[in-house]
Amino acid sequence: MKKLILLFTFCLTAMTASAQIVYEEFTSNKLEETRRLKIQLPRNYEENTDKVYPVVLVLDADYLFEPVAGNVDYFSYWEDMPESIVVGIMQGDKRYDDCNYDDDNSLPSDKGADFFEFIGLELMPYIDNNYRTAKFVIGVGHDFTANFLNYYLFKDPPLMNGYISLSPDLAPDTANRLASRLPGVQSKIFYYLATGSDDIKGLMEGTVQLDAALKGVKSDNFEYYFDNFEGATHYSLVGRGIPNALEKIFAVYRPISKQEFKDVVMKLDTPISQYLIDKYKTIEDLFGLTNPIRVNDFIATATACEKRKKWESLETIAQMAIKAYPDTVLGSYYLGRFYEETGEPKKAMRTYQAAFDKEEADFITVDMMLERADKIKDEFGY
Repeated sequence: MKKLILLFTFCLTAMTASAQIVYEEFTSNKLEETRRLKIQLPRNYEENTDKVYPVVLVLDADYLFEPVAGNVDYFSYWEDMPESIVVGIMQGDKRYDDCNYDDDNSLPSDKGADFFEFIGLELMPYIDNNYRTAKFVIGVGHDFTANFLNYYLFKDPPLMNGYISLSPDLAPDTANRLASRLPGVQSKIFYYLATGSDDIKGLMEGTVQLDAALKGVKSDNFEYYFDNFEGATHYSLVGRGIPNALEKIFAVYRPISKQEFKDVVMKLDTPISQYLIDKYKTIEDLFGLTNPIRVNDFIATATACEKRKKWESLETIAQMAIKAYPDTVLGSYYLGRFYEETGEPKKAMRTYQAAFDKEEADFITVDMMLERADKIKDEFGY
């Protein structure tokens, strides 16, 4: 098992090396000192000048940056999450002062209040002004810094859209305050919480209590996830929690999987084409990204249309594919299938034939298109 963990860590490190790492010295008026930032830019960031990226803000970047940055690069490589800019704040021993709160009201105080304003009023505006950012921010913290992230939920609107809270060392009454606050938040919030069976006892108990409070939150805008990893310590749970958190937060972003195809798409009562449209509208609304529909998702939904004989949806998907990928056979193939199944074989034949000079897409080849055209021609004597 240890060998597998080491191999996975090596793979993440190697992939991170292919992304661009930038070190910056940031002089803060709020803190009256300079802080060191570690920033990972996505692959081909310089070439993709029109592309914008969500931001993953990592506290405790002295040790959290690499596991977060490696997972972000890995997940985005396989399109399981959007490419993102990872911003780490190096804190070292200052983390305790950075996360300081008042013992009476549990709110940031002294250096903690300054650090709170540093992130919200200085750092994040700087990142937005100097890098191409989408309007979606995730914060990642561990014990003291995980607790600190919660304070941004009390801003209106909250500074971050997603919160990855790894074994938080909670300020008093945090569970009740969050449970009261979250139903009133109008923007979409993703919240991931994790502990482990071998976590520090007091932190594990506090995390379990927070889980109980958050499970009771009634809000369509609050997406909540919790893991209690068997056998995980205060430190090893970090390596298990980060990929789980990213996978769950960005579930809607992923290409349609076999499970989604089987359990969702094949059981839809609404038009399958509308499901495809809504999926990408949700991606745009949540993450601020206007991504083209993937070839995989066109094929998945079109295949479902064929299996369920939803020919109107198939026509809609075919026309969308022609618009999205005009130089490929993708849309023409499914438009031809629509014509075949709705009693217009001559239109189907001509549609297949017209695609002879287009690029192939996945399993759909030009030879396949011409074979279907010849079969129709022989069958109907055209």
